[in-house]
Amino acid sequence: MDTERGPLPRRWARYYLENTPSLVWLLVVNAVGILVGVRYYVETMPAVSTFLWPLYADSPVALFLTTLSLATLLPFAGRSLDDVPATLPLAYLHTLALVWLLKMGVWTAVALNLRFAAYFPDPWAYFGIIVTHLGFVAEALLIPHYARTTRGALAFALLLALANDVLDYGFGYYPPLRYDPGGPLAAASVALSVLAVGVAWYVVPRLGEGSD
Repeated sequence: MDTERGPLPRRWARYYLENTPSLVWLLVVNAVGILVGVRYYVETMPAVSTFLWPLYADSPVALFLTTLSLATLLPFAGRSLDDVPATLPLAYLHTLALVWLLKMGVWTAVALNLRFAAYFPDPWAYFGIIVTHLGFVAEALLIPHYARTTRGALAFALLLALANDVLDYGFGYYPPLRYDPGGPLAAASVALSVLAVGVAWYVVPRLGEGSD
């Protein structure tokens, strides 16, 4: 059954995720996005412990998690999304991917508009970055159509997202910006962590629920 999950119509999710060419295209676009994102962070990475890179390179990590999440569909390409199995490890992976995509997609728009003059009217630094990161939100809306979650997965995602906020604004490991983020961006980031997990709780079915 084509029960809707969130604002993205299920027929669109079926088109992108059940067809092998479109699924592979999404994976390739994400892989390119990871490389572009890492290039943005790489100049500052030597000053950051290697062990903290997963929490420092926020946008590339969001795309990496999503690429892993989408790659789990490859063995079922060409088949219905209803045939995709749900397991506990996958619930954690899909939940993290959704939360990170939503948070980083919206966070980028908020960060750039808090210091609008520092980025506008630079075509790429403002428009290009915002448009590509809002694409994160659009891609995140695909995930509820094949994912399941649990209270443990949601709690784990919230814990990691808040730990990321503490690292970013408590220890100064926030993404490279053209200004000192200060309290407003830190508060917005914490709010987005909670909001992203709340959206995941609302739109992703629970593991163990009957098939749609």
